[in-house]
Amino acid sequence: MSSSARLSLWQAAWVIARRDFTAIVFSKVFLLFLIGPLFFLGISAGGGYVGAMAADSADEPQLAVAFTPDANAAIEKSRDELEPLVGMPEVTLVDRADGADPRALLEDEDRNLLGVLSGSLADPLLTGPKEDVERWEGEVAIMVGAARGEAIPQANIAIDMTDGAINRQTAQDATARAGIVMLFMLTIFLAGMVLSNLVEEKGNKIIEILAAAIPMDAVFVGKLFAMLGVSLVGLTVWGAAAGVILILGAGALPVIPPPAVGWPLFFALFVIYFAMAYLLIGSVFLAVGSLAPTVRDVQTVSMPATILQLLIFFLANFAVGQPGSALEIFAAIFPLSSPYMMVARAAKEGVMWWHLAAIAWQVLWVAIFVKIGASLFRAKVLKSGTAGRDKGAGRKGLLGLFGSAPNQS
Repeated sequence: MSSSARLSLWQAAWVIARRDFTAIVFSKVFLLFLIGPLFFLGISAGGGYVGAMAADSADEPQLAVAFTPDANAAIEKSRDELEPLVGMPEVTLVDRADGADPRALLEDEDRNLLGVLSGSLADPLLTGPKEDVERWEGEVAIMVGAARGEAIPQANIAIDMTDGAINRQTAQDATARAGIVMLFMLTIFLAGMVLSNLVEEKGNKIIEILAAAIPMDAVFVGKLFAMLGVSLVGLTVWGAAAGVILILGAGALPVIPPPAVGWPLFFALFVIYFAMAYLLIGSVFLAVGSLAPTVRDVQTVSMPATILQLLIFFLANFAVGQPGSALEIFAAIFPLSSPYMMVARAAKEGVMWWHLAAIAWQVLWVAIFVKIGASLFRAKVLKSGTAGRDKGAGRKGLLGLFGSAPNQS
């Protein structure tokens, strides 16, 4: 048979990828695989709903009033008179000495305060978090004016914000860490599939048929990208379910500042970095999996790769709290941790050229890892050195298993 009739590396890899993808996606086991996390999402949604109900039933945060006793009584009276007309915050009266340091009073864990009104009726000061101050500033001004006995109860109040712009930075830092955790969980959960699939086919001797038909490099590449496709199907289903839950429960969620690049681009970058992380660690799993002779040996053989993932996760989590440091730059450059750090940067900083450069860098290392992994895979799987020599003879067997290949003239 002439060499022109043989499948090229990428054609053979496509045959393997198509065969593995369809065999897994259209199986009953895959349906159970998809449903499992949906139960977790449902339980999480139920827990969130119960938590929201508990929060609604909890005591409302109060406004601490730290004036003189007479002024406190006047504030309480005006609040009670205005409550039926204008929604007013709950008020708790405290000793003026307690309000000497409003910020310390706000941090008192025994109190549930939205703000502190201190100073005097003539010169009031409202201290509190930005969101609470902006929400209640007008009502407090009316209440103070009424306590003064003014015909038009609208007092000028000095404002002291306790957090201001720090909220957004803190929230984006939390989003960055949540992105790292989610990427790690998905990668470690889904990367094991490629290892189990390989060891199962080794045990069933299917891998020997493949080795006799096509280059083992093509088997490696095909299996890796097939499992990535399966993972993206699962990610799409779970993401859609999570999106529905978030939309239905949007009213119970707090206002979350968007990541630096915006939510649509953040989700797109998350999927890209997931693919890069999966291909990088998947190539490691495949190379390591070629050492496992049976399914029983998978856990032992895959332990180094799992530990490597944990180390990468801890590195990224530690580095995200040190922006601009040498450690953070190293974590962004090191191939295995780069996807994690760039997800964090997408949440905290909106510099787009960083992501373009990082994706190109990661694609380069995916190619390197796939090449090295395929070489190790070939060396370990083809121990006898005879499989795969007569690829022309095995080509008919391959086409019989996976369907006809495109004609080549």
